[in-house]
This record gives sequence, structure tokens and C-alpha cells, in this order.
Amino acid sequence: VRPGRADREDQAAPLLLISLDRHLERWVVLHRVGWLNTPVVDLTRIATDGLVFIVAGLVLAVLWRRPWFFVALVTATLAADWLSYALRQLIGRDRPPLVYAEPRPLVSLPHTGAFPSGHSASAFAAATVIAWSSRRLAVPAYVLAVLVAWSRVYVGVHWPLDVIGGAALGVLVGTLV
Repeated sequence: VRPGRADREDQAAPLLLISLDRHLERWVVLHRVGWLNTPVVDLTRIATDGLVFIVAGLVLAVLWRRPWFFVALVTATLAADWLSYALRQLIGRDRPPLVYAEPRPLVSLPHTGAFPSGHSASAFAAATVIAWSSRRLAVPAYVLAVLVAWSRVYVGVHWPLDVIGGAALGVLVGTLV
């Protein structure tokens, strides 16, 4: 039985998406700006396990006198990070340096798969908890989450779809918490 046109189109869409994903990642890492490297590396490091959001959440909980807020933020951040880890182990997508030797990543290469990004998942989970708690802080929280997600592509350890998947997972977990 010959595959029909609809079958070929169904197969072409995911291949096109992966191709666009790879092209965008290549464009980002091949257009790094030297003076930006250190701040982006620093951002990606302080965002590990949602640390920057956990510290911000602690400050907000103290200022607002709402300890439950801190508990919710930490729960969402850790749950998103653990879920992303489990999914990375299950899915096993190769990270960019395992596909392209150059340029080298700006940080050490994690030993897990790439999809979904744990940094993105935890950042967006925390940003979502903050947004549900304070409309005024929603935009700054999501801007920081976007910067964290983008940093993972910039430093060369994730594909754009990895951070989009992590963001979606984080928003879902943050909303559920």
C-alpha cells in the first residue's frame, strides 16, 4: 500500500519543526555576542533548580507575610524540575553539542537528555505561581523566566523546542499548584 498525500504531509510537519528548531539553535549559538556571554552564563547558573526564583519567592513571602506562598512556589519549582528530569530520562533527546561539535557550549554539558528543559520548567512554574499571586509581578516574573529559558539555548545546551516544552510544563505545574 502506497502512503497517501495526507500521510506524507503528516510526516513532513514534524520533520519541518525539527529542522526549524535546529536552524534557530544554530543561529543563536553562531551569533553570540562576546560581552553578553558572562551575564548569560551567570543567569543560567543562578537559575539552576529555580534558585533565583526560590530566593525571590522567599523575599516576597516575607514582605507579604504569606508563608504559604513560599511553600507553593518551592513545591511548583521542584515538581516541575523533577518532572522535567523524568521526561528527559524517558525521551532521551540529544543535546546540541552531541549533534554539532562547534561552537562548544559555554557551560558544562548536562548528562541527561535535552527535552524538556528543567531550567525552563522550574522558571515558568515559579513565574506562574508569582503571576497567580500578584498581577503586578506577572510580567517581570515571566520576563525573567523567558530570559532563563533563552539562556539555555544561548549557552548551547538546549534546542528552542526544549525550552518551549519546559515552559509549557512549568506553566501547567505552576497552575496546578
